[in-house]
Amino acid sequence: MSQRIADVDVDVVVIGAGAAGMMCAIEAGRRRRSVLVLDRAQAPGEKIRISGGGRCNFTNHGASPKNYLSNNPAFCISALKRYTQHDFIRLVEAHGIAWHEKTLGQLFCDGSARQIIDMLLAEMRNAGAELRLGASVDGVEKTEDGFRLRVGAEAISCRSLVVASGGKSIPKMGATGFGYDLAQQFGLAIVPTRPALVPLTLEAATLERLRPLAGVSVDASVHHGKIRFDEAMLFTHRGLSGPAILQISSYWREGDEIALDIARGVDVFGELRRARAANGRQSLATALAALLPKRLAQLVAEEAKAAGNLADLSDKRLDAVAATVKDWRIRPVGSEGYRTAEVTLGGVDTAGLDSRTMQAKAVPGLYFIGEVVDITGWLGGYNFQWAWSSGWCAGQYA
Repeated sequence: MSQRIADVDVDVVVIGAGAAGMMCAIEAGRRRRSVLVLDRAQAPGEKIRISGGGRCNFTNHGASPKNYLSNNPAFCISALKRYTQHDFIRLVEAHGIAWHEKTLGQLFCDGSARQIIDMLLAEMRNAGAELRLGASVDGVEKTEDGFRLRVGAEAISCRSLVVASGGKSIPKMGATGFGYDLAQQFGLAIVPTRPALVPLTLEAATLERLRPLAGVSVDASVHHGKIRFDEAMLFTHRGLSGPAILQISSYWREGDEIALDIARGVDVFGELRRARAANGRQSLATALAALLPKRLAQLVAEEAKAAGNLADLSDKRLDAVAATVKDWRIRPVGSEGYRTAEVTLGGVDTAGLDSRTMQAKAVPGLYFIGEVVDITGWLGGYNFQWAWSSGWCAGQYA
């Protein structure tokens, strides 16, 4: 890279106009730092725009460190404690954005997710931060007093460089591994990445067997070892999806099986016994259809090979059927990958970062925030909260 004087000279450059990047720019700008936000996309906050079915699940009432995965789970404690979900809710309310709470503490806009983007853009303008879209960073080098970036034919100089470029999930929206490459350029380690919060796929024979269930949704308990999520599960043409599956996908690894309770909260054995006593002439499929979606009840009955009436089935047979419903073991073969993954697991190793400032310990002035870092939240607004919290922290120091 040429050593010529930069065309632009600012205090802070933020790479990435997503949730974390815009939050950091706001906070740095409030400290009267000159801030330039660069993003190769043509619009800011694209993940915000599509999140929550277009209403943005912007945080979670219950957000705490226990809702995050990392090689160092304690790393997120400082940021989440210093800028909480309640702080972000106050910001949302200050802008007159109406919101509502859904299940499990998830908070959504009453209106459009665009309200959150507009709020962040307004806060950036008020803080004096500049946003430049369609700006691809082609190279970064360390200088004596900061960094020099090459953006097309232009050179941009800064004292602090904040990397908020996200992970690899949803490449059609422009996601790349840029942030990981930049971290490695400056000597930071990367925790291997993989798709997270992603549908799981099944092998061909299992898919064929479950084909009649495509589109069927149930309230389920999905287990992987000691980890359990109680939410909806959806059978698809490729495998399994729905919130419970997306949650467990962050813990599942190739070769592992998962256990499904597809009648969560129901005493299936007891209900089948009661159905037999009340009307022994009904079939198992009919009795199960009172507990499960009809197509699912039919498949369970067929696989139980329990022909005839309920009256013909012993307690032992009913107990075996109940065990299938309450502890259905299945072994996914993979996931749908970054194409549909909501986030990326892994990323910049937190061992190389200061948990209070988000600055690289060995590279003064270099910060990593948001999804690019090895901190991954559960489904339900937790990843946005990590973006707000980590962005806020970096903005106090960059």
